[in-house]
Amino acid sequence: MEERVAQEPGVDERQQAEAIAFLRRPGALAPPSQAVQTISTHGAIVFLAGGHAYKIKRAVRFPYMDFSTLEKRKAALERELEINRPNAPRLYVGLLPLTRCADGEIALDGQGEEVEWVLKMRRFDQACLLSHIAGIGGISPDLAKGLADAVVAAHASAPVAKRAVASRGLLSVVEELEEAFARLAELGEAAGKPALMRQLRGRLMSLAPLLEERARAGLVRRCHGDLHLNNIVLIEGRPVLFDALEFDEDLATIDLFYDLAFLLMDLDARGLRPAANLVLNRYIWLRNEPLDLDGLGLLPLFLALRAAIRAMIGMGRLAELSGKAREEARREAQRLVDAAEAFLAPPPPRLVAVGGLSGTGKSTLAAALAARFGAAPGALHLRSDLERKSLAGASETSRLPAAGYTQETTARVYSVLADKAKRALSAGHSVIVDAVFSREEERAAIEAVARDCSVPFNAIWLATGSEALLARVAARRGDASDATPDVVERQLARGAGEVKWTEIDAGG
Repeated sequence: MEERVAQEPGVDERQQAEAIAFLRRPGALAPPSQAVQTISTHGAIVFLAGGHAYKIKRAVRFPYMDFSTLEKRKAALERELEINRPNAPRLYVGLLPLTRCADGEIALDGQGEEVEWVLKMRRFDQACLLSHIAGIGGISPDLAKGLADAVVAAHASAPVAKRAVASRGLLSVVEELEEAFARLAELGEAAGKPALMRQLRGRLMSLAPLLEERARAGLVRRCHGDLHLNNIVLIEGRPVLFDALEFDEDLATIDLFYDLAFLLMDLDARGLRPAANLVLNRYIWLRNEPLDLDGLGLLPLFLALRAAIRAMIGMGRLAELSGKAREEARREAQRLVDAAEAFLAPPPPRLVAVGGLSGTGKSTLAAALAARFGAAPGALHLRSDLERKSLAGASETSRLPAAGYTQETTARVYSVLADKAKRALSAGHSVIVDAVFSREEERAAIEAVARDCSVPFNAIWLATGSEALLARVAARRGDASDATPDVVERQLARGAGEVKWTEIDAGG
């Protein structure tokens, strides 16, 4: 809850005010000709000067964040440096003291008593923040893939929590939300949303066994914890995660999906569900963790929690605002509360299959459809080309030898597609599968998955002329599919038998 409370005895806000005045002074951090810009949050102030940024923690204390003493602020900055350097080594320089010299003046890294601590970072163009990029042009498919790659890498190296009780930490989050919304309702700032709070608590209780299973499997780790677009920057064309949550180990020691959910919610809240869907699907494929398929059932809760927390924070800031800014902030908070309610009421799962010979555009269509149905941020997209590469232990664009395309291997690929679809559907998440499906038994098998899971089934068969197929396949570059014109010729010669799926002309 972002409501400031009384400070502990001994907090010297006057001394920090002196430090802030020094850091704002032209010439203190860079040549006098260069203006100092500031970025303020509820817990920190960043001073931008020259080629660097200098960050201090505010002398504040909240129920979830305590920077009320110099020692606590130093410890928080030390921890921030420690946890962020692995993901952003080029951004984080080191810790420097502000000192009071013998003449009473404050200096950066000078002699005398330490009066404040500063985290020095290399400055980047604010236009490279993904929050800015998302606002002006959206998130491209390539950038969404890069986002997923960055999160997968961070999660792979994140320390596993020992003896974690995943549901206990989330219960604390729900309890804080309940208290915060109740206080805001008393102040007339929110409707209180008791029904939403009951839903969050009830969903958490029902999912506790799955949460604990994932914790036992090592999927609760010391994560970023604050993974939204304003904490990701594009450097040399690659997304870099920074500004991880450092002030509370419990808040950052969470299920990997809960960490990812903040990014997915942020993208979705900005109207970028296709990008969120692509991030989720690439994340799941790259990790190839079976429990992630079960974990899809956690996403409605995790997304709702992330939206509700952001709404709580936004409403907690209303007291600092007035006029139009206050009304806009209130509307945004209400929109997030509405989103949280929507996340908790997903449509029932369904299975969609997209078949057709190589070059008909199955993967393109399936990727476009995936974001348009199912629980947020859209359906799980299972692609035979990618599953084949996973079985071979190959990268996405590596070309497989002929051994990767035997009938035995192909049968394994279709078996994996069916198994993964069943697991995701059983978790309540919609699935779209794209594969050639040229054999009757392959089509029958995927239809059986829908029957076994008691979900609606839709099947699409893409078809077009041979010349178009051959031209498209010959022009492919950097794609997971290894199909060549020779492969297409063999598919055409073999045929697909009687296909009862809905046929769509893919010649456009």
